[in-house]
Amino acid sequence: MTSTSASDVSLYELALTTDLAPPVLQVSPATLKSMLSAFIDLIVERALPAIVWAKLPKGDTWQAELERYSTLEGIPRGLYVFKNHREEGIDDAGMVGAAIADSTPAPSQPTANITNVWHEIQLSPDSQLRREYFLIVWTADFQGAILAHRPRSAHLSKATGSSVPDTKAGLTELGLTGAIDDPHERRQHLLLLASFDATLIQHVLKGLEGAQTIAASGSEMVAANEPSNGALPVMALTDAVMQWHSLMPTEAMAAIDPTTLGHLFVKQLQRQEEIWQRHAVYRRQAELVEPLQLHNEELTSALRSKEDFINTVGQELRTPLTTIKTALTLLNSPSLKLPQRQRYMDLIAKECDRQSNLITSLLDLVQFDQIADQTVLQPLRVYDVVPGVVSTYQPLAEEKGIVLTCTVPDDLPAIACMSSWLKQIVINLLHNGIKFTPSGGQVWVRARQKGNYVNLEFSDTGVGMAPHEIPKIFDRFYRVRQSAALETGGAGLGLTIVQQLIIHAGGSISVKSKPGEGSTFSVLLPIHRVLPLPTHSAG
Repeated sequence: MTSTSASDVSLYELALTTDLAPPVLQVSPATLKSMLSAFIDLIVERALPAIVWAKLPKGDTWQAELERYSTLEGIPRGLYVFKNHREEGIDDAGMVGAAIADSTPAPSQPTANITNVWHEIQLSPDSQLRREYFLIVWTADFQGAILAHRPRSAHLSKATGSSVPDTKAGLTELGLTGAIDDPHERRQHLLLLASFDATLIQHVLKGLEGAQTIAASGSEMVAANEPSNGALPVMALTDAVMQWHSLMPTEAMAAIDPTTLGHLFVKQLQRQEEIWQRHAVYRRQAELVEPLQLHNEELTSALRSKEDFINTVGQELRTPLTTIKTALTLLNSPSLKLPQRQRYMDLIAKECDRQSNLITSLLDLVQFDQIADQTVLQPLRVYDVVPGVVSTYQPLAEEKGIVLTCTVPDDLPAIACMSSWLKQIVINLLHNGIKFTPSGGQVWVRARQKGNYVNLEFSDTGVGMAPHEIPKIFDRFYRVRQSAALETGGAGLGLTIVQQLIIHAGGSISVKSKPGEGSTFSVLLPIHRVLPLPTHSAG
């Protein structure tokens, strides 16, 4: 190899012009990092004396690969690290981000004991190497080069040596559509070739000798060659070329040793396996993200619902107390007449009852939430519970002039439900039917088998509900507008408790209603199933 300098050229394109040019690959920064690491692993583990030329993306994680070799002791070696005068921060930052997951530790600064072998060479701003990365290794055992180019979409055909027109159709034929479809992909992907041919590598090194250095004044050159703040000195290219020529062997180089090549192949496979394993971990983590997000949303919704419930409870408890306090204040008036006094006393009694109902309903709801999941449901005959509850409401129905009927066959199969739960369901639904049915109306209860369920129907000819209100009636503290106008004094928790009891028993509830025509609540409770006892064969 002579010391005659050629004009500044792209090493990647220079290699493509030779008859020995290998095929071009489109790779990610992670793959480039893997190949570089495999080369470094080989010369580090075998402690091979070598000359190394490199230009890598900025960032400690890339520099660390070179420092692993530069810190070896007891072997002659030289590292010539080329750097851009002004780094393309956007592209290089993206490449560092893609390779940052590598396990190689990143040094903060090259250590002092490598200054004799580590030489930095600064390139001119318009150097042809500005968009390229490379690693060239020259040892007595093998010579290897990795040349990578960051293409612009407009130059892909030229970069690959293809005559395909520079259109999307042409790029599709080359398999490089990602370079134009997605700006992020265009920035990330590289065109790469690798070779172990000594003749091609010598040809590339001649091109490297022509890389233009910064045209600096004498004072700037002195400043550049004097290290400051622990940084390595910058070496002039002419001095570097003379130095690496003195280190290069003069005899003809032998073909690459198959053992070395096999070792390098194994190292590359190991690196690719590490990348695959990391990506597999990332994929598993990504798969867990969505369920965790859904779970987090459910917890957030539950907390928000609990906060809303507490706020509503506070308002509901405050309302009757405010009314009672106002009535007590009016009772102290000296000019208050007896009929007015009685009216205020009745109002206080009514609000006390309302307060008592609300507190009782809240305690029932809290107690139910605590024991529902721990309850083992036993078989229960509907005939043993429902008629008895209905009979206790006959006097109230007669007092209001309402006809109350009950039809429950005594041969219905047993259901899976607690007796106290069924009583609470019947009481709340029957009480609502009587309360919202005017005099002269009817309320009736029917029971029948429906498939694997027993169907309980509570029907009335009362005020009914508008269609838009039906989906809300099981919400806590919700009161139908028509029923609220009747001043019934309910807590707004009765139907909430009914729904929770039915759900925990494995059943369901539905409603049909029309304003002025009444309502029908249909309850389905599952029939109790006896599990077969395990059979034991005679031994």
